[in-house]
Amino acid sequence: MATMNAAPPEMSLKTSNGKAKVSEQPAVVIQESAYHTAMTQFDHAVQFLNLDPGLSQLLKTCKRELTVSFPVKMDNGEIRIFTGYRVHHNTARGPSKGGIRYNLSVSLDEVRALAMWMTWKCAVVNIPYGGAKGGVICDPKKLSLHELEGLTRRYTTEIAPLISPEGDIPAPDMGTNPQIMAWMMDTYSMHRGYSVPAIVTGKPINIGGSAGRLEATGHGVMYTVREAFKTYGWKFDGATVAVQGFGNVGSITAITAYEMGCKVIALSDIEGGLYNPNGIDVPKLRQYRKEHGTIMGFSEADPITNADLIAMPCDCLIPAAMEDQLNRSNASTVRARMVAEGANGPTTPDADSIMNGKGIIVIPDILCNAGGVVVSYFEWVQDMQQLFWEEDDVNHRLERIMVRSFRDVYEMSQQMNIDLRTAALVLAIGRVAESTKTRGLYP
Repeated sequence: MATMNAAPPEMSLKTSNGKAKVSEQPAVVIQESAYHTAMTQFDHAVQFLNLDPGLSQLLKTCKRELTVSFPVKMDNGEIRIFTGYRVHHNTARGPSKGGIRYNLSVSLDEVRALAMWMTWKCAVVNIPYGGAKGGVICDPKKLSLHELEGLTRRYTTEIAPLISPEGDIPAPDMGTNPQIMAWMMDTYSMHRGYSVPAIVTGKPINIGGSAGRLEATGHGVMYTVREAFKTYGWKFDGATVAVQGFGNVGSITAITAYEMGCKVIALSDIEGGLYNPNGIDVPKLRQYRKEHGTIMGFSEADPITNADLIAMPCDCLIPAAMEDQLNRSNASTVRARMVAEGANGPTTPDADSIMNGKGIIVIPDILCNAGGVVVSYFEWVQDMQQLFWEEDDVNHRLERIMVRSFRDVYEMSQQMNIDLRTAALVLAIGRVAESTKTRGLYP
């Protein structure tokens, strides 16, 4: 069942053994929400644009929101009710695009914020998409492969009225991966009676995925960082880097930094962090994690806490984990010359003000981590045309777009004497506003 703009209900259902299983709902965490951060950023940026108040209100409002609650039969025969969302923020510049997140922290407000950021992200790198996002409240690590497939297929069926290759194209996000995208693609295709590879991006190459997609976000982060160092006249070769998060984005960012000649002195994941002032051998660490399931215990670096990593003196700090990691309580401890946001929404407005006051350069998420959606766009184009590119071609196209986009944002910041985040938002919001005015209002 599906409801529009509805809060997720508490539900239970009798199972085969007569027991009731209550739906898995998110824990209440008191913190500055991603949605509040997104709204605050928008309100600050539009002060630099001469927009009609009605247009401004339209641009900050999500176009369409779907809440679904659906049953999944678990391996033990019990039936559990899960709640999921799909939100379209804006479609003025093209189909909506955005990932699917599986996490216990998922909420409608979080999905709204992420959908809005996707709109600005696509606009700032100038690809013809609007923003969307989706998610299911669950812990994928506690689900078997069979349960995860069942959840994915049922969730895909529930949101099917909103997704299509021409209208809304999902992709992986936190807690999801190429296999989950394959299940989504197959489910949608079964309902159509033929294969529809362009319904999702980030899927395996053997069913229409793109070469270079898995590494795209991490590559894009480092292309942007390198261009920023060049622009500010800083030495990039041998630059010290600290990366928070060692998932897909963090690990690829770290190994790309290592391969580009940077010195990765600190890394962390959910269990803790590592530090080596002489640089960590990132390929060796990735192999260690593959063998041991954790980065902790790696003998060539000393253990540190997440707080230690955030406060690490370095040339570039890259938060590549969750939202709100740099906030009012720890922003004053940041000693990096530059912060490059590999994650979505890792910095709260209070932290922005503190770091701007300290002269720290912040490359905003909607620019810095846009490599993923850029190559998702490439994948979608290849699927629609059924004509596929070599990985070198994908990477060269990605690098060209990331470098151009950084220069566009930097020039806007210089022209208006504003920080890079505000400049990126002014550029993105302005582009979406112009598209909206050109199209006009229906009817």
